[in-house]
Amino acid sequence: MDPLSQGILGAVASQNVNRQKHLMPLATAAGWLSGMAADLDVLIRSDTDPLLSLEFHRQFTHSLFFIPFGGFICALLFYWIWGRRKGAGFGVVYLWCTLGYATHGLLDACTTYGTQLLWPLSNMRVAWNTVSIIDPLYTLPVLIFVVLAWLKKSRGFAVAALIWVCVYTCLGIIQRERAEQVGSQLAQSRGHEPVRLGAKPSFGNILLWKVVYEYDGRYYVDAVRAGVVPLIFEGSSIKKLNVEKAFPWLNPQSQQAKDIERFRWFSNDYLAVTPEDKNKITDVRYSMLPHEIKGLWGIELDPSANNDTHITRYTDRGEGRERFTVLLDMLW
Repeated sequence: MDPLSQGILGAVASQNVNRQKHLMPLATAAGWLSGMAADLDVLIRSDTDPLLSLEFHRQFTHSLFFIPFGGFICALLFYWIWGRRKGAGFGVVYLWCTLGYATHGLLDACTTYGTQLLWPLSNMRVAWNTVSIIDPLYTLPVLIFVVLAWLKKSRGFAVAALIWVCVYTCLGIIQRERAEQVGSQLAQSRGHEPVRLGAKPSFGNILLWKVVYEYDGRYYVDAVRAGVVPLIFEGSSIKKLNVEKAFPWLNPQSQQAKDIERFRWFSNDYLAVTPEDKNKITDVRYSMLPHEIKGLWGIELDPSANNDTHITRYTDRGEGRERFTVLLDMLW
């Protein structure tokens, strides 16, 4: 989720357990900063290995098992800088920071990107697909309640923020289930029995969903507007990645071959070769428009590279403004 949403949800958690009105601003700040702290893992990167950041982002810092340690680190810093000067005991600061930190991984798991909540026991990327990575309708009401709770020093607004978070999350679950049901019916109408099927919210909303299913070695991508009366925007299909057929020149022991498998894990095996460039592999899950296959990012191979060379990562946000206009048309 975006840093603003992470911070304000952390603040919601700390505000709801604060019992001293005069400490409400301090509790808000502690929860807010702790709620964003887990994303410091973005600093783990390599100039030579472009996939290292993908492997470590949303890994150990986002694990449920790391919450007490992450909260402790945040509490040490926050208590030393502010808490002791404002008369807040370390135990109280630790509670604020730990609860704020705890919200981060759980909120990220509500998105589609995938979060390793059970690391180190498992590297499974948990993605509940209930909210977009950026969703103003989720964030803005919570922000308003958090600011009011801070200014008025009242837990009542913090409770209202928590209620909105729960309601919106539940609504996202309902919308996802509705979109998947429509997608399943669409697949059946085509005579397909999907190997797997999933729905993901499109950018900034939980009304318009991207539905992807796998059948007979292909991925089928469509969009569903899950309104009162569902509306389908039919898309297209693309062959699922077969490394041996797509890259017969690739040495299976090379670093590029290993990087494909690393990217496969990251993308939950939703991979395909781009039609525009046969050396590029795209993540089918993400696109600006929910009924298109044109991926937002992927990896590129180099047939002339030696066996120790890594792949390169690319992003494709071309024609973003035009696509955003189309997205708005689909929403309305």
